[in-house]
Amino acid sequence: MFEISPVSCEFDDAIQHKIDNKTKPLGALGELEVLAKQLARVLGKDKPEIVNPKLLVFAADHGIAASGVSIAPSDVTTQMVMNFIKGGAAINVFCRQVGLELEVIDCGILQPLEGVKGVVDQRLGAGTGAIHKQPAMTLGAVKQGFEMARERIAYHHQQGTNLIALGEMGIGNTSSAAAIMATVMKMKAADCVGRGTGIDAATLKRKQMLVEQALHLHESELTDPMNILACLGGFEIVQMTGAMLAAAERKMLVVVDGFIATAAAMVAVQINENVRDYMIFGHQSDERGHCLMMSHLQARPLLKLGMRLGEGTGAALALPMIQAAAGFYNEMASFSDAGIEI
Repeated sequence: MFEISPVSCEFDDAIQHKIDNKTKPLGALGELEVLAKQLARVLGKDKPEIVNPKLLVFAADHGIAASGVSIAPSDVTTQMVMNFIKGGAAINVFCRQVGLELEVIDCGILQPLEGVKGVVDQRLGAGTGAIHKQPAMTLGAVKQGFEMARERIAYHHQQGTNLIALGEMGIGNTSSAAAIMATVMKMKAADCVGRGTGIDAATLKRKQMLVEQALHLHESELTDPMNILACLGGFEIVQMTGAMLAAAERKMLVVVDGFIATAAAMVAVQINENVRDYMIFGHQSDERGHCLMMSHLQARPLLKLGMRLGEGTGAALALPMIQAAAGFYNEMASFSDAGIEI
């Protein structure tokens, strides 16, 4: 399905030697050194550079939202997409601040934005099925979503982009992500379902119950990652999963955002474990369960800011850290360059 080469460790000694001989004590740049080593492995040991980075926000609606699992109705998905287009959301502010180009993709919001400029149309439908009553989508829709994502990544790769950051928008999508988490990690729904947009205790209980109902309903079908997406996923989660796999196939870096994007990452790793080598985790969300997802993927998030907004905000804020890791690796003097003897 996706032919992803594992990242080579052939030059690890040379990469580590270069890092260790910068004008600093050993390990003094902490996690930036770990990140620099990953960048050098993926982009080349001589001079790894971030070129033309893009942030893709995948938007879609979820049938489960009609059962009251969020503080907001599904209409807000469309309204927020319009906010993205007008440049007024948090992700727009952060992208402008760090110089990151933003692209908004309609994967299947309820109401098509016909004639609206600035939205890429990759619709798989008008919202998914309610996962506690029926499958979210067909296997055919999952495969179609993967192909759409692959084509979009190919487009950006042709523009010279070597880093893709991923975010999402979709009322109800923390329910879908929690169901995926519970399935992949073999956990109870109650341990995976969080407050999402900030729901009260009664709504949280209903959300946990509906996710548990979904897991029960589809239990016999949750046998492989494609079926997990078909039964429990969202149109945006499917396309994020496909985008991660397609980017890794083209040896591009993938910056994963929060809880929902990490659910997509978990499925992507199940489809092809080599994709993990290309992933950078922008931040650890404050959403319940995200830290457990990180442990499952052996991920080290760059930031921990108590955020739970989605949209790709954590991925965007991580970009300067990624650029700093490349910068010190490429530009910082070695002891011999600086004429320093230790």
